[in-house]
Amino acid sequence: MTTAPSREVVVERVANLRRLIAETRGDAHAARIVAVTKTFGVETYDLAAECGCDAVGENYAQEILDKIKRLGGPAPLPIHFIGHLQSNKVKSLAPHVALWHTVDRASVVAALAREAERLGRAPRILVQVNSTAEDQKSGCAPGDVASIVSAAREAGLIVEGLMTMGPTDADPTATRVAFRLAAQIARDLGVVELSMGMTHDVRIALEEGSTIVRVGSGIFGERPRSG
Repeated sequence: MTTAPSREVVVERVANLRRLIAETRGDAHAARIVAVTKTFGVETYDLAAECGCDAVGENYAQEILDKIKRLGGPAPLPIHFIGHLQSNKVKSLAPHVALWHTVDRASVVAALAREAERLGRAPRILVQVNSTAEDQKSGCAPGDVASIVSAAREAGLIVEGLMTMGPTDADPTATRVAFRLAAQIARDLGVVELSMGMTHDVRIALEEGSTIVRVGSGIFGERPRSG
């Protein structure tokens, strides 16, 4: 696991992010901060909570399960699943995930619906849209968002909004176009939440209406490169 920076460093970084949210959205709490804790130890859950984040974000099913086991009790912040979601992982994760950001196909909707019945509560989800049209990115095509939202609602899921990612090359103009497209689709469908913006493009995302930002290195520092 990667070592997190000191509490003082994290406090300062989260405060800077709150200032940016206030500057772009008029209110420091107009967007929720999801601290991306992948590869960092479970101690970052408490650190994120102490420093004013709203949730932690995890990309990998097994990492969530390992951290929950180490916690030995409830997490101090809601856990958001923000990685590519495999249908066969839903059952093990469902008791622990507060918001699913990456629902993008019928098989995942069906898996979540089964868990809703088993757990006796409806999962809260975001539909992931591939607003950059890049083949290597997950997410449904913009033209398919409405049908997935409809199917999810019919299955009893709570659709809170959409999630998207900026282009791989981080071109600012293309990033703005992608975020603006997701925001327009959300308005057309009458959904409120927009999960978009990471460390490198968070300002553009906030300017385009993001209500949830997913920030990892901007809070905890760079992860070591593998290989």
